[in-house]
Amino acid sequence: MSFAYSMYSSRERLIYFMSKARNEACWCGSGKKYKKCHADFDAKMDEIKFNPIRGQVRPPKNIINTPEDILGIKKSAVINGAVLDMMTEMIKPGINTLSLDEAAKDYIESHGGVPACLNYEGFPKSICVSVNNVVCHGIPSKKTILKEGDIVNVDVTTILNGYYSDASRMYIVGGKTTPEAQRLVDVTKEIMELGIAAIHPWGWVGDIGAACKKHAKKNGYSVVTALGGHGVGKAFHLDPFVSHYADASTGMLLAPGMVLTVEPMINEGTYLVDVDEKDGWTVRTHDGKLSAQWEKTVLVTDTGVEILAE
Repeated sequence: MSFAYSMYSSRERLIYFMSKARNEACWCGSGKKYKKCHADFDAKMDEIKFNPIRGQVRPPKNIINTPEDILGIKKSAVINGAVLDMMTEMIKPGINTLSLDEAAKDYIESHGGVPACLNYEGFPKSICVSVNNVVCHGIPSKKTILKEGDIVNVDVTTILNGYYSDASRMYIVGGKTTPEAQRLVDVTKEIMELGIAAIHPWGWVGDIGAACKKHAKKNGYSVVTALGGHGVGKAFHLDPFVSHYADASTGMLLAPGMVLTVEPMINEGTYLVDVDEKDGWTVRTHDGKLSAQWEKTVLVTDTGVEILAE
């Protein structure tokens, strides 16, 4: 350190370093200068007071996505959404769920993508197909034949050029089911939409769960607490864990650039679930009653939320 520089106060040295840093490349990897990228973001973050008692935490910088990242996720989502559109035509009485899996795999791969579920931690198929009392992670099988009135969740995750998109939809086999099953499917979609509507920049992940929990209770349903949503984009599962049964103003801060899934699993009866001991994947309702789930991948923006995959 030169003698001249050492004469400055610690505050003046801090200002000097900050001024220099503002002209360097931003930490997010966008290639822009810090002052034109995330300088205001960091200033806003520093203003926020976190309450550890409510589990309030800062988001790690590695889950803040650049415009390039977001574009990559959107391109992946085009393929992902097309697979779910295709399921609308394929799901009919008499079809086996392995046929759905094979069609999805062929479509994803023929469009340059990779089915993220295939071999993920040992999962044997490319998509999850969950029927009636199966909450999630249903393994497609030639032995599982769909019949009139079944309610089916198809969950698809696609990787394209390293970017992940994730969404699921409910389908009614044959187009008509019981009034009770139809109501569960419809209300579950409402619950997801209310969870998404609760997302605001500089809000909290717990706001999502509070909105989901309120509408589920209002309609006499239970929310699965053992499973939830997650960050997604540059990997399959990232922070934060998204509980759909949480209290408002708890958990991780929702900062612009975060991408996550909102995917409430809603049960007709108890919230308790069981994992199949034989395959280690299939999650069923503990009481054998129906379950439904809808899922979208969403982006927290400067003004609200944008749907990336549905």
